[in-house]
Amino acid sequence: MISSVASVLPRVEDQDSLDRVIAEQGGRPGSLLSILEKLQEQHRNRYLPMETLEYVAMRTGVPQSQVYGVATFFALFNLEPQGTHTVSICRGTACHTRGSRALLERLKLRLGLSPPPEDAGSADKLNLTTPDRRFTIRTVACFGQCALAPVVEVNHAIRGHVKEQALMREVEKLRKETGR
Repeated sequence: MISSVASVLPRVEDQDSLDRVIAEQGGRPGSLLSILEKLQEQHRNRYLPMETLEYVAMRTGVPQSQVYGVATFFALFNLEPQGTHTVSICRGTACHTRGSRALLERLKLRLGLSPPPEDAGSADKLNLTTPDRRFTIRTVACFGQCALAPVVEVNHAIRGHVKEQALMREVEKLRKETGR
């Protein structure tokens, strides 16, 4: 039993930070969502490593399956490291009919990204990060901004009526800000 607990533990310097977040949120109904959200925000790559999920389960007494289920159910949680900049493209019906797939394909091409073989052909749920971790491209089912279609979110700022050229200019601006 001791060896399985030891394999779950994150680095010692991270444990204090994790424990602080768990203590701040602990005991309240729905606290698991708040705990996971705060931990993801604090991680330098904005994601929840598996050892963090296991540690949260151990410290809160919530079954690992439930912690993992929450982290995989809600689209706001990431289980893979994210880029410095995030571009989310809506794939809802209104955005699709107004060209969001072309925006997605052009952006993937510009950043040199292609989906892993098991995701080939699917743009319904996509989460790709450039090897240098500067950009993550995501798709979302709907932003609820259909009148602004196609809608793109760049670093948490919603943009409506997005055209390819405008999106490429935005990406180039972000590239220059981060040094490439």
